Amino acid sequence: MKPAISRWNERFAATEDYVFGKRPNAFMVRQAQNRLKPGMTVLALADGEGRNGAWLAQQGCEVWSVDAAPKASEKAKKLAAELGVDMHVVTADATEIDWDARQYDVVVGIFFQFANPQLRAKLFEGMKRATRSGGYLLIEGYGLKQLEYKTGGPDIPEHLYTLDLLRESFSDMDIELLQEYDVELNEGSGHHGMSAVVDLVARKR
Repeated sequence: MKPAISRWNERFAATEDYVFGKRPNAFMVRQAQNRLKPGMTVLALADGEGRNGAWLAQQGCEVWSVDAAPKASEKAKKLAAELGVDMHVVTADATEIDWDARQYDVVVGIFFQFANPQLRAKLFEGMKRATRSGGYLLIEGYGLKQLEYKTGGPDIPEHLYTLDLLRESFSDMDIELLQEYDVELNEGSGHHGMSAVVDLVARKR
């Protein structure tokens, strides 16, 4: 197991509680309500303990909840069972995913900011490839101002998002929403307090 994955696995294993809570990400819920329909296929990348994937499954979607940490996958399965939903829980390193194996109606990436700029560019390209024509890509992450708040996320500036970064990275898609703002997050102990976030909703041409 790679050291970075091992660290995350230890973090998820250190408590029976859910590090980022059991409730879904608020941005994802707002955007999905206008774009999701039962039966859609959804890829939830770096889904951790499954809070977002499980909610998407509750909406009637066929969900692939992917995370590299085995303990996260274990807790995701437990949460899905608790909520009475079925979803595909996959333990896989995001750097080793076969992006061309399946086309999804929606690809979701919420706070997956473990990647340096080079790896992040590869992940972004992979996410685009995995999105079907006419499908949606939803991303939320921390912006540079998060370095002041220190309420979650990495303390490495290069791992954080800017509007220009996302605008350029997804210029080959139709960007329907791109914004940055401050918001009070309450996502378990992992994301708690005033935070600086950047949101993207893009549709594949």
